[in-house]
Amino acid sequence: MSAKVYFSRSITPETVLELVKKAEFDLPGKVAVKVHSGEKGNQNFLTPDFWKPVVEYVNGTVVECNTAYDGARNITERHIELMKEHGWSEYFDVDILDGEGPDLELDIPNGYRIKKNYVGKNIANYDSMLVLSHFKGHPMGGYGGALKQLSIGLASSYGKEFIHGAGDPKNFWTAPGDHFLESMADAAGSVIEYLGGKILYVNVMKNMSVDCDCCAVAEDPCMADIGILVSTDPIAIDQACLDLVYASDDPGKPHLIERIESRNGIHTIEAAAKLGYGSREYELIEL
Repeated sequence: MSAKVYFSRSITPETVLELVKKAEFDLPGKVAVKVHSGEKGNQNFLTPDFWKPVVEYVNGTVVECNTAYDGARNITERHIELMKEHGWSEYFDVDILDGEGPDLELDIPNGYRIKKNYVGKNIANYDSMLVLSHFKGHPMGGYGGALKQLSIGLASSYGKEFIHGAGDPKNFWTAPGDHFLESMADAAGSVIEYLGGKILYVNVMKNMSVDCDCCAVAEDPCMADIGILVSTDPIAIDQACLDLVYASDDPGKPHLIERIESRNGIHTIEAAAKLGYGSREYELIEL
């Protein structure tokens, strides 16, 4: 069964809100809004003023988790300071989900590579989630979108090591690439199950560098902006983004495609689809 993916080539805060309304998906109770805070020094991340209208519309709390590598976001106190520096705390209530332990363990009995996912325990304080993703490249995953936000993005600092190592944190940087991608698919599915599917996804195809917003030193964008997508299906929305990149006539797209293909980025989508929590088939509804 194909999913609906709403799409606009206009990239404005107002368009994000328009597409979210178009999806007509209720986010009940207390809403967590997953963002990427942006590593200190990164020039490509989407800033809080861009997301402000939609966060206010859902009356959400901005949530993030600490990283598993040295930088401005691997220790709670430093991460809180960066959230202030980047303006998130000026606009929104902010919650570092794994700011204090212990982690919440989510079971993944049918996982490809991992049987548990470790997320910030504060996720238990929320009833639903709006996942705001900046679609771009990624040094290890090939690309970053909704599935990455659900998995690595919501994992605790230890959970990130666990996923990267495909179940063995000691293999953080050395696990086979496809094992890491399958672990991301496993982790993403566990979050969907935990929240009972009460999640809406926004992917913004803007500032598309081959590097992630987690990179303090990132390449500048290599191709022109494409648009905004909204869906209730994380697999469909990521697949649609990849299809739009391949369909583009932008001269810079080969550089992004090389990053995606050299890391076999599509495999995260393949693994997620086999796990059955979404579809690669979709209807693109352009506004």
